[in-house]
Amino acid sequence: MFEVLVFVYENYWHGDACPELHQLGRKLSAVGFEADDITQALQWLDGLNIASHHTELIDIGQSSPEHHPESAHSLRVYSVAEQDRLGAACLGFIRFLETADVLSPHMREIVLDRAMAAATQPIDLDDLKIIVLMVYWSVGLEPDALVLDELCDDADRVAH
Repeated sequence: MFEVLVFVYENYWHGDACPELHQLGRKLSAVGFEADDITQALQWLDGLNIASHHTELIDIGQSSPEHHPESAHSLRVYSVAEQDRLGAACLGFIRFLETADVLSPHMREIVLDRAMAAATQPIDLDDLKIIVLMVYWSVGLEPDALVLDELCDDADRVAH
């Protein structure tokens, strides 16, 4: 599935340029991806679309009666299932991105949701990096050059 996601990212790196899922499925099939990988990727992308476009991105400085931004003193406690699925390396990488102020709490929750939805268990760090890239892609943000370099350090998987 992750190879399909890499293909989608590289070929439609502006998320709004990506075709509808049924049309994307036909294109992926024409390229030669296996039907199971396409099905898993399309279901995963549908969940990503729901998570990223049906929730509100809130900047740290903004507040509303319905939403209180995460405090600098707040702590995200990971469930046992999340710890088992992600492992220390992935959780450490997520924390690294948060402390570098390149992964907002909202985007972190989308990353966690999509990591938990992936069929692979446990999640490999390289696969988590693809998930983070896809979350950036889905919300229409491009990571800065240093973050992109960190996320794409496996030259065999992502070329841009």
